[in-house]
Amino acid sequence: MNLIDRRNFLRYASLGIFAALFTRKVEASTFLMKRFLALPPKETPFITPNEHFYIVNFGKQPQVDAADWTLRITGKVQRPLELTYQEILARPAVEKMVTLECIDNEVAGELISNAVWKGVTLKSLIEEAKPLQGVEDVAMYGADAYSDGITLDRALNYDVFLAYQMNGVTLPKEHGYPLRAVVPGLYGIKNVKWLTKIDLVDHDYKGYWQQKGWTDTATIKVKSRIDAPGPYNTINPGYIFRGIAFTGGYGIRSVEISLDGGKSWVPATIEPPPSPYSWVFWKYEWKDAKPGTYQILSRATDKLSRTQTAFISRAFPDGTSGLQSIVTFVE
Repeated sequence: MNLIDRRNFLRYASLGIFAALFTRKVEASTFLMKRFLALPPKETPFITPNEHFYIVNFGKQPQVDAADWTLRITGKVQRPLELTYQEILARPAVEKMVTLECIDNEVAGELISNAVWKGVTLKSLIEEAKPLQGVEDVAMYGADAYSDGITLDRALNYDVFLAYQMNGVTLPKEHGYPLRAVVPGLYGIKNVKWLTKIDLVDHDYKGYWQQKGWTDTATIKVKSRIDAPGPYNTINPGYIFRGIAFTGGYGIRSVEISLDGGKSWVPATIEPPPSPYSWVFWKYEWKDAKPGTYQILSRATDKLSRTQTAFISRAFPDGTSGLQSIVTFVE
């Protein structure tokens, strides 16, 4: 063997060794992902039990006794009101299913829950107080010293209500007893708990988080989540992917799933929701799956034609964005 042949032999032999080592590393990595990193699917009930509903509080939970509690409606009104708990309960009630989400919820995070709420409309109380000309915002104050505001237009025209029941029982203390705001379409920062006062003002009211630079509109962004399978799970052909999608108060029009890392998309099936303000469940059956490793993504589009963005943003100042991505193995 001459010098050139020997060099070529050593070159190709070394490449073969490296290739074998690389293959073994990939195989070992795949084994580790399948064995140790695989996470179970999320078992998400459509209605979140009260004890599992997410909780994010401004500070220490206040202790409120409904016996000596009142709700005051003040500010630029002709007829200020002060209502007891029993007077609130005696008024005509509404019951709505509304999903709430924290503005700090991560992409595909857990700070989102769905419940059936019962209470009185904010519109009825404002109209009874007879707002004066020039009212711009409705500021809401809680017993925990937290406050935030919404526009008068939203208070009157977007099904905002004050809830005293949650999933058929008295509102739990940790969720705002005796009365809390439920504001469809806006992040949790606008859904003030432990309400004590509602103040009609002639300016753009800046609540606690707005004074620190957070969004004043707090409109919930379009999003979706893959609940099953969990990341690094192994599935078989015919597996049914499951998840949720949400957009606040506008309703989800479609959900798509990508089986190739976002290069192409196929439509998923949406289960009709009982409320325009609740999340939806979606599913997709992968009938023709071939063995291999796949990057799976989901994205939603709402009825305003807003499509979930792939742009990754942190929570500050107006909520997170991005697409969830999981690795799935097919055998």
